[in-house]
Amino acid sequence: MTEQNEIWLWLVPIVLLPVFFAMGWFAARVDMKTVLKQAKSVPEQFYRSLEALVDRNTGKAARHLAEISDLQPNSYDLNLTLGKLYRLRGENDKAIHLLRALAAAPDIVGDKRDWVRFELGQTYQSAGLIDRAEQIFLSLDGGNTAKQAREVLLNIYQQDRDWEKAIAVAERLSRDGQNYQFEIAQFYCEMAQAALFKSDFSAARGYVRTALEANKKCARANMILGDIEQKQGNFGAATDAYAAIEKQNYAYLSMVGERLYDAYDALGRAREGLDVLIGYMRTFPQLDLLNVIYEKSLLLNGEAAANATAVELVRTKPDLNGVYRLLGLQMSDLNPAWRADADMVRGVIGRQVQRGWMYRCRHCHFKSQVYFWLCPACNKWETFTPNRIEV
Repeated sequence: MTEQNEIWLWLVPIVLLPVFFAMGWFAARVDMKTVLKQAKSVPEQFYRSLEALVDRNTGKAARHLAEISDLQPNSYDLNLTLGKLYRLRGENDKAIHLLRALAAAPDIVGDKRDWVRFELGQTYQSAGLIDRAEQIFLSLDGGNTAKQAREVLLNIYQQDRDWEKAIAVAERLSRDGQNYQFEIAQFYCEMAQAALFKSDFSAARGYVRTALEANKKCARANMILGDIEQKQGNFGAATDAYAAIEKQNYAYLSMVGERLYDAYDALGRAREGLDVLIGYMRTFPQLDLLNVIYEKSLLLNGEAAANATAVELVRTKPDLNGVYRLLGLQMSDLNPAWRADADMVRGVIGRQVQRGWMYRCRHCHFKSQVYFWLCPACNKWETFTPNRIEV
């Protein structure tokens, strides 16, 4: 009996082998037929739209996708993509009409409906219908698109300068795992700056304090605090606030250099204030303090001493701005035969400094003669170089 069992153990796989082979062959045929059937069912316009997108012809791509949409009006993925494409092309009316119809479809529920409404909100925003966009994003707070909706709301509130709402949204986003304390500190600084402009010193101090609680390295907060103290006549406290920037981010000292000197001057310690600025630039040669130092040195020490100080600082770290200043200082000592040529060279450098000496965003490389805390191009905070650079 045992021997028979062993024989069957060998024979069964051999007997069943053709069966397994036939089943595999049949399954492969079925799968291949399905693939071929699906390939044949893809409309020709789909491939044409892909070709148009490769050629960056979004108008042609949108037309071909619209033709498919007419044939398949209930296709979720197709219509969602077409709505995005319309928005990309600036055809917001078409996108709104399509996405509203898709959101109202009875079989579009749950996460699918949330994503359609999210795209609809972005389209409203693109069309300038900010109130409608805000309502949609607020209604998405409890779903899977909540984080994305809050991020868009944050951008909306920043653009509208509604800092209280921006803070509330940023705090909600911080609980999603990402830290927004850096941005929150900037929002409080914006509120402090507005309060200071209205001479509401108490409110401004409160906002500065909260900004520093959110981000203790916020140099802007101490800049505003120094301005508050200076306007209230607390010049000693103003110098302390400005000086604290060195430990937060020394690069911002150039933005308060003249105000720091003025605070020392109000205390009757102008020479000490000048020495502080010179010390900063010797320690951090990249600071944009040369012009302030020269002007104050000229006022306190006379032309010869001011020239000597400026020459020393320029030679520490020469750049176009420094060379322009250096040529101006050395003009009087040049041979008259060379003076006209030197003046011409200085004029060329001066024009280059005016065109190419500016602030630049480290994130998107947007350039400006004016410093921005919030880059107008990429909407990132504190990405501008605090010292002008050659670009």
